[in-house]
Amino acid sequence: MTSIESVTLEVTDPTAADRFYTDAFGLGSQIRLRASKAPTTGFRGFTLSLVVSQPADVDALVDAAVDAGATTLKPAAKSLWGYGGVVQAPDGTIWQIASSSKKNTGPATRRIDEIVLLLGVVDVAATKRFYVDHGLAVGKSFGSKYVEFATGSGPVKLALYKRRALAKVAGVSPDGTGSHRLTIDSDAAPFTDPDGFAWTTASETASL
Repeated sequence: MTSIESVTLEVTDPTAADRFYTDAFGLGSQIRLRASKAPTTGFRGFTLSLVVSQPADVDALVDAAVDAGATTLKPAAKSLWGYGGVVQAPDGTIWQIASSSKKNTGPATRRIDEIVLLLGVVDVAATKRFYVDHGLAVGKSFGSKYVEFATGSGPVKLALYKRRALAKVAGVSPDGTGSHRLTIDSDAAPFTDPDGFAWTTASETASL
């Protein structure tokens, strides 16, 4: 089963980005950073989600991110599916921080249960077929709207959503061009998907 070991974000200032992610989220090797000035404008076509157990944890991470320099795109609030908010890191990456629970069960922590890479794609059904052909197994599928893959023991999960719908969830315009500024590091052979997201082997990324 194909698994995702990490994602590499291309940023203009890796030192500043590393400081932000350490202060805001306490992320380790699941998020790697690489210097790049690849041109990009507007929405980059993906979000990263931090899934936590309760609303207080959402608030703790959102507050930490804002204190570290993030911009609030959507304030944390209750919704039909739970509780969550959206922030944009100083490097431009959009982060959703969410819990399926609407009630707190204990003191706030900054414990992260899951990291989910959500790709905004033009054709969910076609991209799903592409990924299945490249060794990924479907975990959940809701027609042509949303797909979640079973990525084994890897620390990062993968899901697909329509690009315009994902931008709406993130609170930004769906318009954007240029580089995604993202590389997906896995145990699969290198490839590029129909929407231009590049996969590379985790060993190659670690050697950069």
